[in-house]
Amino acid sequence: MTVKISVVVVDDEPLIRSGLRAIIDAEPDLTVVGEAGDGAEVLAVVRRTQPDVVLMDVRMPAVDGIQATRLLLDGIDPAPRVLVVTTFENDDYVYDALRAGASGFLLKRTPPDDIIAAIRTVAGSESLLFPEAIRALALAHVTEQQSHGLDEYQLTEREQEVLRLMARGLSNAEIASELILGVQTIKTHVANLLAKLGARDRTQAVIQAYESGFVPLR
Repeated sequence: MTVKISVVVVDDEPLIRSGLRAIIDAEPDLTVVGEAGDGAEVLAVVRRTQPDVVLMDVRMPAVDGIQATRLLLDGIDPAPRVLVVTTFENDDYVYDALRAGASGFLLKRTPPDDIIAAIRTVAGSESLLFPEAIRALALAHVTEQQSHGLDEYQLTEREQEVLRLMARGLSNAEIASELILGVQTIKTHVANLLAKLGARDRTQAVIQAYESGFVPLR
């Protein structure tokens, strides 16, 4: 029996919600378990349905996607993965949502197959979604990288190697192949470096790596 990835769709446009539901529910391993029309409704819906992933519109009238993401991460344990959905790729809201704890973002014009792939990637949490897009956002929003890198977190040399490869978008299996190590060993290194950085997932760790200057933007 296939274990389904459960999804909550949050958007103030009913047409977009119904379109996303149709795309998601057509997949055998995905199912929409709830909807919300504004960020203010998200916490209650997520508590009731306990989804794996929340597709979160970044711009909504009462409570936007950034605030709603913070509410989720502060109010639910374990919290679902948040995938923000936006109209514009360089939207300032998107970078703020990623910094608030979202695991990735999608454009509303993204083809259905790519939406499905993004949900699976975020739910699996073993690779970075659209690494070049995240780098481009960081390039647009980080005005000055810190000079000390991540020295204060005392990452081991191996953890530093893993973080650099994570920033390139490599999955655990790809990092294992690159470093000639076992996948389980890489998973352990990833878990350790996330704990040291206080990062919820790979996305937040990579953003810290960019903002600190540990991974150069140019």
